[in-house]
Amino acid sequence: MGLIAMSERDLQRIEVLSKVIVGRLTLVSAAHALELSTRQVRRLLERIRVGGAVSIRHKAIGRPSNNRISDGVRDYAVTLVRERYADFGPTLAAEKLAERDGLQVSRETLRQWMADAGLWLSRKQRRTFHQPRLRREAYGELVQIDGSEHRWFEDRCEPCSLLVFVDDATGKLMQLRFVRSESAFSYFEALELYLKAHGAPVAFYSDKHSVFRVAKKDAKGGQGMTQFGRALCELNIEILCANSSQAKGRVERMNRTLQDRLVKELRLAGICGMDDGNAFLPRFMERYNRQFAIAPARSDDLHRPLNLAPDRLRDVLCKREQRYVGAQLTFSYERQRIMLEETEVTRGLVGRYVETYAYADGRLDVRWKGHSLPYKTFDKDQRVTHAAITENKRLSDVLAYIKERQDQLPSPKVKTNSEKNGYTPRGRKPGKRTDFMNDPAIIARRRQALSNLDAAE
Repeated sequence: MGLIAMSERDLQRIEVLSKVIVGRLTLVSAAHALELSTRQVRRLLERIRVGGAVSIRHKAIGRPSNNRISDGVRDYAVTLVRERYADFGPTLAAEKLAERDGLQVSRETLRQWMADAGLWLSRKQRRTFHQPRLRREAYGELVQIDGSEHRWFEDRCEPCSLLVFVDDATGKLMQLRFVRSESAFSYFEALELYLKAHGAPVAFYSDKHSVFRVAKKDAKGGQGMTQFGRALCELNIEILCANSSQAKGRVERMNRTLQDRLVKELRLAGICGMDDGNAFLPRFMERYNRQFAIAPARSDDLHRPLNLAPDRLRDVLCKREQRYVGAQLTFSYERQRIMLEETEVTRGLVGRYVETYAYADGRLDVRWKGHSLPYKTFDKDQRVTHAAITENKRLSDVLAYIKERQDQLPSPKVKTNSEKNGYTPRGRKPGKRTDFMNDPAIIARRRQALSNLDAAE
């Protein structure tokens, strides 16, 4: 006789019943210990006496369940799923089997069938692992950039975004900047500070935010580059976009660290706004890098000097677009109408394209072959276009701008139906009217009229 598998409950019953058989335990005590009735304990003792300890096992062990679904139904369900719902999950596949094929199968039963047939993988089996990427070897070879929206000043100020530049080789904080939201102008501002402090790195590594990457495949303008990408191209700096957050995990982990350390440092320093925060950041970066930055594998510094005049750098770090000049020497820009002043140069620009330079301070410069052109602006009342596509990272800034514009505009006056119909009130107020029958003047005139009537008769 081979080994017989028994459950823990059956082993406990055999141990207690064996004590009853040898006289070490009473029948009533065994019933209390096993939580059974005395009659059931007697039955178990009789089964042991007749068939031995093996008879304690449940008779249905190893036999198929009486309520199981037949193999034919199982094969039919798996065949339907394989042919029609191969890429469906168990929940949706069970719904469609009941709805379209009239086959009622529970979700968990179908999940087990699909797993056995290789049509479904559990979450544990579907788990993917991101292998860690080795650091770059040289300082300035790759700089990871990202923005983190957070309550950096807690309840002392509104939420804002922090632009973070981290060197991949050393983990060194290269640039921090508080901004209202992630936009091309805010990255231009942070990039200008970075270039003046360190020079031009080989490449930046970012996410797929629209500041760095053109989202539309069929975009007509920009030559497949964003304004930030165009500026980096002119500065001979490459921009690379990560395919996942884990790929640029160094700057993601830095964001999480800063949301802990920097928030508390700002609290201890009593800083309550972005201007004071930006003035505090250089000291914080110096202390952080001194404590946590590591030495690179190679001692080379791949940053290149920036040999550009300030005016030239300002023209690079701005929004530049081409606009078509119409027959009236006008063109559209940001929901405005721009009209060029008539000069010897502008008369010949009808049907041509001029270049616009938009700066962070709101200044707009219109140029033709490098020469600035005088212009006038119409339709100055700007607003967010109805149903405009807004990214999540700029939503807070856009909502703040909308609220500011709504507070500036006067509230529209709502006319009542009477005002729409031209009704003019007569000055009478609602309520109890004056009783003219008891008015002394009316009574005197009535008496006078009656006396005149009697005299006439």
